[in-house]
Amino acid sequence: MPFDPPVAVLRTEGADGWTLAEPLTYLGRRDRFVVPAGFGTDLATVPRPVLWLVPESGRYTLAAVLHDWLCTVGIASGVVTSRDADGIFRRAMREAGVPVLLRWLMWTGVRWGALADADPARRRGWLLSAPGVLAISALAAPLVLPPSLLVVPGLAVYALLERLVSGRAGVRPWSRRRR
Repeated sequence: MPFDPPVAVLRTEGADGWTLAEPLTYLGRRDRFVVPAGFGTDLATVPRPVLWLVPESGRYTLAAVLHDWLCTVGIASGVVTSRDADGIFRRAMREAGVPVLLRWLMWTGVRWGALADADPARRRGWLLSAPGVLAISALAAPLVLPPSLLVVPGLAVYALLERLVSGRAGVRPWSRRRR
C-alpha cells in the first residue's frame, strides 16, 4: 500500500471540508510526500453535475487528499509542478486499485481544473497534456454529458426552490434563536 497509514483520519469542517487529524504519508517508488495533520481538504473536487459518476470520496480518497496538498503546498514550494501533481494523483489512484476508466476521467478532470485555475503555476504545462486531455474528453463526452445535462436542470430547480423557501420563511439558524 503506498499510503501510511492506509486510511486517513479526517475531521469534518462543516461546509468547508475536512481536516487531516493525523499525518498521511505517500510512499511511491521514487517519491515520498507527507501531508501534515491539520491540512484542509475537500476530498475529490467534483462538479455537481457529475457526482452521479464520481462521488467526492471512494477508493481514490487518499489520492485526492495527497493531490490537494500537492496542488497547494507542493507547487508553491517547488516540490512538484502542476503536471507532476496530476500525474502523481493518477499513479496513486492506480496503486489504490481505482478502475482504469475512472482514474483517467479523474485525471482529465484535474487537468481541466488546472487550466481553469486562477493560479498561473497551476496552469503551467497544460499544453503538454492537452492532446491527451482533449482525446479522453472527446471519448468520454457521449458517456458523461447526457446524464449530466439531465442533472443540471434539476439542480437549478432545487437551488431556486431552496432560495425561495429559505428567503420567505425567514427562519433563523437554531443557534441564533433567543430563548
